[in-house]
Amino acid sequence: MNKTVKQYTQPAFVICLAVLLLAAGGMTFIQKYFKFWFEKEPIPPNKPLSLLDESKLKPFEVVEKHQIKDKDILDSLGTEEYIQWAIKDSRDEAVNTTKLVTVFITYYEKPDAVPHVPEECYTGGGYQKTSSEEIIFNVEDIRKPNWQTRKIPGRIVMFEKAGTGLSDSGFPVLYFFNVNGEYVNTRTEARIILGKNIRGRYSYFSKVEIVFNKTKASGNEEAVRMTEKILSVLLPLLEEEHWPTKEQLKGTK
Repeated sequence: MNKTVKQYTQPAFVICLAVLLLAAGGMTFIQKYFKFWFEKEPIPPNKPLSLLDESKLKPFEVVEKHQIKDKDILDSLGTEEYIQWAIKDSRDEAVNTTKLVTVFITYYEKPDAVPHVPEECYTGGGYQKTSSEEIIFNVEDIRKPNWQTRKIPGRIVMFEKAGTGLSDSGFPVLYFFNVNGEYVNTRTEARIILGKNIRGRYSYFSKVEIVFNKTKASGNEEAVRMTEKILSVLLPLLEEEHWPTKEQLKGTK
């Protein structure tokens, strides 16, 4: 028996090989008979975000649509499924012709373990975080006046241009995640939800940001109230037309 063959017939190698084969077979057995999915397959949105129906955002009007043309920034974002729109409330033209709010939504059809958060993205763009706190959005469905108000966990983060030291140069960013149909406001919670979805064939997450970098909010309370008004038309639209359902995540529909 030559040296190479002898090396591969050693008991230690045979045992290791047997364990690996058993583990591989076991994973296949578990996935097939217990419907556990440890490696998720990508699931696109039911409708691309770019096709979001503007007419259903009333009373808000889309004024600008931005595209990320820098390939490095797009690669850093980790997805091409996004919208970055500037909107205004068309009900009060005297006040809101210049009062624009940026809506930035991203969708990840096969999410990684480290969701992007504004705290890192804006810092990398030359801003510094001055405060961060958890909040609760009280969201209604504007189409259904008697609809029960939902409480959506979110976060509000204040930024200012690094090195200015000017308190009036700051602006708030409000955001939250939808992870497999559950709402959270930290990426740690997002990872927990992704990790516990072992029976789902698919996983996704989507981040919704409302950015007050084109207008001046008089304070956090005004920014929260404005965001709640936007979500009263935006959130039902995303849930009904764009984000996958719980049944779709299981691969049953």
